[in-house]
Amino acid sequence: MCGRLQGSHKGNAVKIQWTRRLAAVAASALTTALASAEKLPDPVKFAPIPVQSIFRPLQANGSADDALASGRVVAGAYAMAAPASKPWRIAFLFPHLKDPYWVGCNYGVISEARRLGVAVDVIAATGYDDLATQLNQMDAAIAARYDAIVISPINMTFNNTSIAKARAAGIPVFQLANDSRSDDLTIKITTSLRGMGLEAMRWVMRDAQQRGMKSINVALLPGPAGAGWVKGEVDGSRIAAEEGPVKVHILEVRYGDSDFKGQTRLAEHILAKNGAQLDYILGCTGCAPAVYQPLVHAGLQNKIRLVAYDLTSDIARMIDKGEIYAAVDTKGVSQARVAINAVVNVLEGRSKDLPHTILINLGMVDHNNFATYPFNTSIAPAGYKAVLAYDPASN
Repeated sequence: MCGRLQGSHKGNAVKIQWTRRLAAVAASALTTALASAEKLPDPVKFAPIPVQSIFRPLQANGSADDALASGRVVAGAYAMAAPASKPWRIAFLFPHLKDPYWVGCNYGVISEARRLGVAVDVIAATGYDDLATQLNQMDAAIAARYDAIVISPINMTFNNTSIAKARAAGIPVFQLANDSRSDDLTIKITTSLRGMGLEAMRWVMRDAQQRGMKSINVALLPGPAGAGWVKGEVDGSRIAAEEGPVKVHILEVRYGDSDFKGQTRLAEHILAKNGAQLDYILGCTGCAPAVYQPLVHAGLQNKIRLVAYDLTSDIARMIDKGEIYAAVDTKGVSQARVAINAVVNVLEGRSKDLPHTILINLGMVDHNNFATYPFNTSIAPAGYKAVLAYDPASN
């Protein structure tokens, strides 16, 4: 019993420590935002966002793609929600804010929080190797009694216990972007992660056909093993490769956190081993941009074509310069907009027949459609810096 009591006190101390840390982070971010008003993005009127809503019954403990295969799918569009009746407090738990993808999600959250009149804290871990921090942040968010939590899980299953803990505490939990196999989520908001791999590899095969190639060699840099979107990228790439008109040989798949330096090293290893044989490299948001300089150093930039599994501002610039040839687009800004709107609709009691999953429709961008592509559905405005907190009472 004594040991149990000590463990309980220790656990409470950790929760208090993290609750205080969250409050300090939020206060610091809010002070920074207030000191420089231009850092707070203006509310934006946006067109209804094309989505697929998936309703139960469906496969238990499944991925978003499992839901797509087993549930009732309704195509439609997600419209802007009406402003909230009160300043609900919502915590957003991101895996990190190291690349433009999550900065774009942050922009979607903060700009919509201003329009909807709700209070948000964006709480980020330091990367996909920092699961322990995200689990502690979840405990602290539960202890802080947010009205809702939106999590972008670092792992498909390792976050499930903490999600269940939040639900048991009466706090609805929503999932944004990164997939999860938890059945304790109120709604998943993501895209078809397998679709990312399918569309990227299909573009590669179309491009190879146009070049008169019958067989191609490909390497994948999908990101950190264990993250749901990474498995989707790889599975989709393999499925498309097996079904396509061009013979595809996937020579290597290298996993790692999506930071630039780490991915640069992985790219160097791939090129040292297989560079002379490769025709294409497919990489994630933090992976694809990191490949280009190693390609230049190896003198292979005109031989190997880069394709990205998703779109960021960095990737868009590289497509415009011809350094990356194409990118699938999961529309991170739109995902974030749908997520915070869905949270408000649920908290306000406006949503009766809740879908299990909402999938934002994928896009695809290359030089052919670059000039007319709607980048504002995917990328934060130029110069935008992440804002960690917004409180309508202070603005």
